This record gives sequence, C-alpha cells and structure tokens, in this order.
Amino acid sequence: MEIRANNGKSFDSQDLAILRILLNDSRTSLHEIGAQVGLSTTSCWNRIKRMQDAGAIERYTIKVDLDKIGYQDTVIVQVTLESHSEEMLYAFGRELEAIPEVLEACLISGDYDYFIRIAVHNTKDYERLLRERLYKIPGIRHSKSSFVLRTLKREDTPLG
Repeated sequence: MEIRANNGKSFDSQDLAILRILLNDSRTSLHEIGAQVGLSTTSCWNRIKRMQDAGAIERYTIKVDLDKIGYQDTVIVQVTLESHSEEMLYAFGRELEAIPEVLEACLISGDYDYFIRIAVHNTKDYERLLRERLYKIPGIRHSKSSFVLRTLKREDTPLG
C-alpha cells in the first residue's frame, strides 16, 4: 500500500509502520524499529530523515496526562465572531495562540466559526480564563461552552 500526500510525496507500508512505532514511543531506537519492520538501521534512518524533510514528521514530543498535572477539566468552546474579515480571523487566531490553556483551535464551517479545546483546573479556573483572557479578545459575538465529561478516544493521527 502506498499513500500519496498532497505535497506529491508518497509513503509506503514500511514508512507507515515506522510512523506507528514512533507515535507509540518516539524514543524507540533505530535498532528496535528496524527489527519490527524488517529493515536495517540505516534504511530506517533514511526513511525517517526523508519523512522529516517532507514535513510528515513535524517534531518529537511526549504525551502528558493533564489530570495528573492539575488540569482536571477540558472545555469545548464554540465561538462566533462579529466579522469574518481576514484581519479579524488572523487577530483572533493570534490571541488564542497566546493563551496557554488553549490546546486546540480550529476555524470551522457551520453555525460557529471556531472550535476551541481548553484545559482548566476546575470551573472557577475556567470562569477566570473567560473573564481575563477569552472575553477580552475583540470581535466575539457569541460563545457556547461544554465541559467534557469523559474522553472516549483521542488520537492525533489515524495511524494508531
């Protein structure tokens, strides 16, 4: 199986197998990766390097359990802006980038303009964040907040 990305690069089943291994544990050694996919360490390194150069591998990171570091709640906020001008969308996006608790922000189609996922310590912390940060951003016409009760699935890629 081969997957062709919109940038013209293609990735075969061994590339995808390497990505799955790195997604599970980015500290996996080249020797271990090679043993699992049936390639030499040099071949694995060349494939990883090619995927990095193509932008398919953006960075190496860790996964943190937010609850264990005090962020007990996740809130989904949907926002409608007063204007859809490029300037308004750009300025709103920049403001969201500056809020550390904002985990994800997506410009969306439908009744709302943005889908925002926010990590907070508790409801009082969320109320503070609304007052001190989110509602101080110019251009918000309407918002709707929903607290996440339970996360059933969370993946960053469909390769998992």
